[in-house]
Amino acid sequence: MSIKLAAVPETKTFVSHLECSYTGERYEADKLHNLSAAGKPLLVRYDLNEVKNVLTKDILATRETTLWRYRELLPVRHQKNCVSLGEIMTPVLLMPKLQKAEGASGEIMIKDEGRLPTGSFKARGLVMAVSMAKELGVKRMAMPTNGNAGAALAAYCARAGIESYVFAPEDTPEVNLREIAVQGAKTWRVNGYIDDCGKIVGDGKIEMEWFDTSTLKEPYRIEGKKTMGLELAEQLGWEVPDVILYPTGGGTGLIGMWKAFDELEKIGFIGSKRPRMVAVQAEGCAPMVRAYEANERHATRWENAQTIAMGIRVPQAVGDFLILDAVRESGGFAIAVSDEKINAALEKAARTEGFLLCPEGAATYAAYQDARIDGRISKDETCVLFNCATGLKYPLPPMNRKLDRHQKIDFREIASST
Repeated sequence: MSIKLAAVPETKTFVSHLECSYTGERYEADKLHNLSAAGKPLLVRYDLNEVKNVLTKDILATRETTLWRYRELLPVRHQKNCVSLGEIMTPVLLMPKLQKAEGASGEIMIKDEGRLPTGSFKARGLVMAVSMAKELGVKRMAMPTNGNAGAALAAYCARAGIESYVFAPEDTPEVNLREIAVQGAKTWRVNGYIDDCGKIVGDGKIEMEWFDTSTLKEPYRIEGKKTMGLELAEQLGWEVPDVILYPTGGGTGLIGMWKAFDELEKIGFIGSKRPRMVAVQAEGCAPMVRAYEANERHATRWENAQTIAMGIRVPQAVGDFLILDAVRESGGFAIAVSDEKINAALEKAARTEGFLLCPEGAATYAAYQDARIDGRISKDETCVLFNCATGLKYPLPPMNRKLDRHQKIDFREIASST
């Protein structure tokens, strides 16, 4: 009996070139690139007229439900280079009890990215980055991480036979560090933040001959993350919600989804409607919120960043202007929530709906609650919250209740316990 992972469709790919997101300068495809000459992220561009001629919704509907179903809109040229651990289409779950609790008529939905390999949405970006690295002959990759991205890099590099190096802040959750190390990455704790770790990666590029896979410093993590937008539109019947609330650190997913919706319109799959994009940050690390409120296009570094939501503890993002552009063009906003509200939102979702959000995902629910109160989200708007990882990868409150089976048990006391 032969068992294999879901097949990657063999089909022509349509990458035409890469483009500086800041200046528009063109770069040749099928070559290794980091940032553009202007020091800004590169975006992958496709011949969308040709994609429109060959890809239909009916064809798409026949394919297996993995992110590879969108091959015509992905950069990997050759099927043999698609590294996979089974990247399923993640579910969009209705939250009717939370909707009722919030007094909303518009649906509240959660897209649960915790179902992906390595338990987080980082699998989307890193599966594409590692597949392209394999295609372009990379032998060694390195990146900074707050946890989940490093785990995804380690897993996919192990799968592809590529050597990996990961540098993480010393207070990164222990489960993440052990996960990264056990999957074969050479892993270090660093006394600093993720951007400090990123400097180590950059400083070592020449001597170590590794490819810098930092957020937005290579072009292909965006392409993996944009599949969240492709999936979401398909799952909603080729419609988009009114509002997307996205936990925003480096912002690759928000940027990627905004790109996805543009590409979907150009190939005729959706219309011109766009969701309002909401960048959700923590009060202890909110550079995008500060820049948004000051009407700036670039965000200065946030000093002394602290939050329980480690995945969005990113003091400075290289794609800051892309995040802010998408937020403003969509009519959305940037919002920061406290750690106390994150914890409260996590507990409410777990107790009300049985859904265990990760702290970053809980931040989006806390942001929804605040935005309903201040009027930035109306009660009739359909909202999608992104839960970016399984809540099981994070520390949970202790549970210390005990019973002595040799003593008489007071069941009334058990019933009244909270």
